[in-house]
Amino acid sequence: MSRLPYHSMTPWVWRLIIANAVVLLLLMTLTPALAGSLAFDPQQPFAEPWTYLSYMFVHGSLWHLAVNMLLLFFWGTPLEERMGSRVFLLFYLYCGLGGPLLSLLVSAVGVPVAPFVGASAAVLGVGVAYTMYWPDAEMIIFPLPVPIKTRYIVIAIITLDFLAAMLGANSMVAHWAHLGGALVGFLYMRVQSYSRPVPIPRGITRERVLVSRPQPAEAVGEQTPKPRPRRRAQKDPVTVEMDRVLDKISAQGMDSLTPAERQFLSDVSAKRKKDA
Repeated sequence: MSRLPYHSMTPWVWRLIIANAVVLLLLMTLTPALAGSLAFDPQQPFAEPWTYLSYMFVHGSLWHLAVNMLLLFFWGTPLEERMGSRVFLLFYLYCGLGGPLLSLLVSAVGVPVAPFVGASAAVLGVGVAYTMYWPDAEMIIFPLPVPIKTRYIVIAIITLDFLAAMLGANSMVAHWAHLGGALVGFLYMRVQSYSRPVPIPRGITRERVLVSRPQPAEAVGEQTPKPRPRRRAQKDPVTVEMDRVLDKISAQGMDSLTPAERQFLSDVSAKRKKDA
């Protein structure tokens, strides 16, 4: 389905898929009546506050679950590898909260919004971030025989959701929630784009300064002055920043990197592959 190199399942993508599948299984077999108390209802936003999070782990059918989890796998796996597991999980939940928040906003101005469930808002936010990192990635959508750039797929989904929401079509689908997830995902990525590493001046390097032990006063006059050693060539700013990031990984692990540092590593890797 994805034209990018294959990515193995990452920790939180795997856990989210399992959690959603288990919830659906439990609701279909043991506690079907519980689904209503887990759905988010914009008309009663404070009656059941847990529904701001619980709604995104509930699905109305096996097909609903399969589509969302398949997209989460293809978009979320490379995104978690790039962001790091902790940041990715927070980003996923953040996008999921965008669904209820936008639904509350449009409901407050008189637009009727029915109670809804599903991970679509969070998954669409992940799709927006994916396309902003890899705008030229391609996917094959059955039964279409040709690959399509993922950004066009995401744009088409958002456009259809917007038109359907404005026309009030198919109230069983949470169009406003989808748009809320996409919107907050886009805003997060735009904010993160302003936090890239500041270029390091050329004069600043990590060279060690060796300090020799002071000589006795009587020996100073007997020594022949030695020629001053030539100054070692300075490293360029990219190399210095790379050394700093690698030292941070060695000391604190991959999860300690900020999104900007991860993007820096990815950019440098892509440039080296291109130059090779």
